[in-house]
Amino acid sequence: MISSNNVNIASRSVLSSPGAIRSELPLSLDAVLKVMSARQNICDILDGKSRKLMMIVGPCSIHNPSEAIEYAERLRQLSDEVSDRILIVMRVYFEKPRTTVGWKGLIYDPDLNKSYNIEKGIFIARKLMLRIVDIGLPVATEMLDPIIAQYIADAVAWAAIGARTTEAQTHRQLGSGLSMPVGFKNATDGTFQTAIDAIATARSEHSFIGVLEDGHVGVFRTSGNPYAHIVLRGGGNQPNYGAEHIAFLKVAMRKAGLKPCIVVDCSHANSGKDYRKQHIALEDVLDQIAAGEDALCGVMLESNLEPGNQKISSCLKPGVSVTDGCIGWDETAALIRHTYERLGEIHGAVAPVPEPAPDSPR
Repeated sequence: MISSNNVNIASRSVLSSPGAIRSELPLSLDAVLKVMSARQNICDILDGKSRKLMMIVGPCSIHNPSEAIEYAERLRQLSDEVSDRILIVMRVYFEKPRTTVGWKGLIYDPDLNKSYNIEKGIFIARKLMLRIVDIGLPVATEMLDPIIAQYIADAVAWAAIGARTTEAQTHRQLGSGLSMPVGFKNATDGTFQTAIDAIATARSEHSFIGVLEDGHVGVFRTSGNPYAHIVLRGGGNQPNYGAEHIAFLKVAMRKAGLKPCIVVDCSHANSGKDYRKQHIALEDVLDQIAAGEDALCGVMLESNLEPGNQKISSCLKPGVSVTDGCIGWDETAALIRHTYERLGEIHGAVAPVPEPAPDSPR
């Protein structure tokens, strides 16, 4: 029979519904409370109610769950050391946007061999997220496919919308309905307006089509996400975290009716795509905070057990990224402790942010 539909579809298969997978791998009550508490702590930072610095730290992408757990256990111990000045959130990224082609992340190809066992990838990803939450770390991830969000979002404390998708109406609508703070990255050319538009859009009400818990297609109506904010990642191999960039961005955000609340991604173009230069961006951010800049509320570091990166092969080096280059654990720990010391010096020189009265609206 001649058909005009699905001409380029090689095969199709049924995927278990979000509700079915979440029922098989549920968040415990303790985990739910941990996720909600972490989200509130992040919101307090974005609101200026907490002077802690949010540090989103972890691998560019997860490809080995056991190595990710080892990393999480180390990071949790370090998080406990610095928790009075720093809120550490672990990068747990399973979806990788590609400029052309390449490995798209553990959810899509968990065996790293182009077999694309997506259902297996979703199970592995969710199980790992639950384990990291149980360890005691908030989880951060990029929301790339709107359908995948239904399978994992309940375990996520902070979400990112990447530079390639910030302009998409689909992702702005998704951000408006997500239950956690969402950071929109600036455009790949380094400009800010696309992200500013995205934030304003995500803070608004929307109606859109999506997948329900039972797997059926449904209509979602959102109330808007008041904690959409901007993440600076540089552009065109040029950084955009300097004081002059921050000043310009603050003016642009205020003109758009948005409170400036800025996270700096120390990797990507802000490091010239050289993982060994992430510390330069971090130090500049700390210098700006020391000079009184209060719009800077967080930083992101791409970090793994071992430094560098490698191509996917049959013989992978343990603890080394298979996507972007990352700093190793030793440098990660040193930079976090250095940040903690600098914040101690800064907080000793400025008046603390007053705590809201018990009956004040949050």
